[in-house]
Amino acid sequence: MDSKRWLQRHQVVVYTAFVFLAVSIGLGRPNSATVFERLIDPVLAVLLYVTFLEIPFVRLRRAFRNQRFIAAALGMNFLVVPVVVWGLTRFLPRRPVILVGAFMVLLTPCIDYVITFTELVEGDSEQITATTPVLMLVQLLLLPVYLWLFMGWEVAEVIEPEPFVEAFLIIIALPLTLAWLTEVWAERSSRGKVWGETMGWLPVPMMGATLFVVIASQLPRVQNSIGQIAVVIPVYVAFLAVMPILGRLAAGVLEMDAGESRALVFTSVTRNSLVVLPLALALPPDYRLAPAVVVTQTLVELVGMVTLTRIVPAWLVPESPKRTALPELMSRE
Repeated sequence: MDSKRWLQRHQVVVYTAFVFLAVSIGLGRPNSATVFERLIDPVLAVLLYVTFLEIPFVRLRRAFRNQRFIAAALGMNFLVVPVVVWGLTRFLPRRPVILVGAFMVLLTPCIDYVITFTELVEGDSEQITATTPVLMLVQLLLLPVYLWLFMGWEVAEVIEPEPFVEAFLIIIALPLTLAWLTEVWAERSSRGKVWGETMGWLPVPMMGATLFVVIASQLPRVQNSIGQIAVVIPVYVAFLAVMPILGRLAAGVLEMDAGESRALVFTSVTRNSLVVLPLALALPPDYRLAPAVVVTQTLVELVGMVTLTRIVPAWLVPESPKRTALPELMSRE
């Protein structure tokens, strides 16, 4: 068995090892957190680069024409998710500093490692990739609107677009461009082909490295505030439990195949915590706990994502040669 297949088969073990190492360092050497925090964007960019290399650009161009999936992703993330978030946050204390962090992270769909997790469960990752620009633009426009609806204009007006734009350019646009250039190089040069094949075994290690730098950099921040923000953990867990089911039901209504269904499930549940964190850090002093609320969601979600890589293909969206409609899902349940 080659190294790539071995890593894919044992990916959960690899991730668990990285997580335990990150927790050990985060708790044992909290002063190193700032160093690891600087590595988040570069590591995430490399992760997305090697993930994009797994997606032939011929398929990616075709994915842009799948208007049904793009509409479904927009509907789940900007119509269904806000309703779910509004309902779940009714159980939180009416403290603005807690609510703003929870709203900021739960109302913004992920544009980065959702692609990797979708690829790991053999979902339609090119559809996720094709959808990221519109998800990024719409969340940039709608986040202030949702914060205004849920909390009032005082909070909405302090949200700046720069971190969103910067994250899109560094984490999405640059790796995607480099992956396309690599594919062109591989078609014209044997060295390029070897390079592409070598990069093929990196997605799992880079996912582990991403888990490591995120947890090691943010755990000390959460550790100091966990007593005050623990109330959001049940909400985050409930979101992780509810949204995959709603995503699967939506895919059934639209009669999506297994690959599209898995992609819709993952875009419905993963949140944009790594991009939202700079926004939370830029909030006024009165909201100093908001970053810890965002980071807590990151930690909860990473555990949930590793779990979903097993649950989604094995139970929620099993492989099927034909499109799986809603009645079939309901009959299995």
